[in-house]
Amino acid sequence: MKKAISFAIIGCGGISRIYLDLIKHLDNANLVAVCDVNGDRARTIANKVDVDWFTDYSRLFDRADIDVVCILTPSGTHADIAMSAAKAGKHVIVEKPLDVTLEKAQQAIAACRAAGVKLAVISQHRFDLSTMRVKEDMVNGRFGKPVLAQATVHWFRGQSYYDRSRGAGTWAMDGGGVLMIQALHTIDIMQYIMGPIESVFAHTGTFTHKGIEVEDTAAVALVFKNGAVGTISATTSAYPGLDTRLEIIGELGSAVIQNHTLRNLYYRQPGHPDPMFGEGGTNCAPNYVEEEGHAHGRQLADMIAAIQEDREPLVNGEESLHVLKVILAIYQSARTGERVYIY
Repeated sequence: MKKAISFAIIGCGGISRIYLDLIKHLDNANLVAVCDVNGDRARTIANKVDVDWFTDYSRLFDRADIDVVCILTPSGTHADIAMSAAKAGKHVIVEKPLDVTLEKAQQAIAACRAAGVKLAVISQHRFDLSTMRVKEDMVNGRFGKPVLAQATVHWFRGQSYYDRSRGAGTWAMDGGGVLMIQALHTIDIMQYIMGPIESVFAHTGTFTHKGIEVEDTAAVALVFKNGAVGTISATTSAYPGLDTRLEIIGELGSAVIQNHTLRNLYYRQPGHPDPMFGEGGTNCAPNYVEEEGHAHGRQLADMIAAIQEDREPLVNGEESLHVLKVILAIYQSARTGERVYIY
């Protein structure tokens, strides 16, 4: 029987509820402690799930019975906490992004490598059934030559969302606005399926939210290394909140992932006569049901397996840098008004 992996959570904000539930139900996992700078919040959650609580994560790291720490704090604190955890010999799971600068993210990766601990960065939508199916079909050549990808994240966040804390909407803590916080996952699965993004040209702006440093709206044109082209459209100004949508188009087929569900999947056979228009195509999208937390659960289970099998997590630190580089390049393009090359 494989040894159970013991977890601790650092940061008891809204996303922690998913982790609390997942760790309770995952095989070979148990939760032993939580930590938050807000002692009342840490104590309330700890009492609810019957674990120990801390307000200082350095004291948490002294616990010999903790194998993995889950870092759910503001983005600008991720790398520093990850480096401290690595120094203490703890494996690390970090909510996206690994940090708000490439330099700090690379420092965290180096620290984990030097300490011999595993590092996983949450990219849970890579573990969606829809993403896995489309990625598999792309790798197997069913789409043929990639042609176009379009990512749309049109959400709504009221002013209170940005007013909730001093760090919200700042470069130092959030590292960006709608692109870094809301659209990162969709951008990540776009480049994961289509391949690396070579260059970007972007416009960003802050249109409907007051007192924030970062963008609430962005429009981006991009080129992939394989020659395909794409767009990103993202905003937190779309009242009352519209869809997340990713379209993948190749010479032999197309897919639409809407709100992380595979809505459309069409293929044509090479060499068959083509109609002038595409009427009558058969939608072969599976009827997936993706409940909240399931993809997170698959990624946490992958981390447990990586520790038990002594292998890399599927989304390790280096893999997480791809989307971070894209978003940072978008911000550079928006600032300079120039096309920015990534690879």
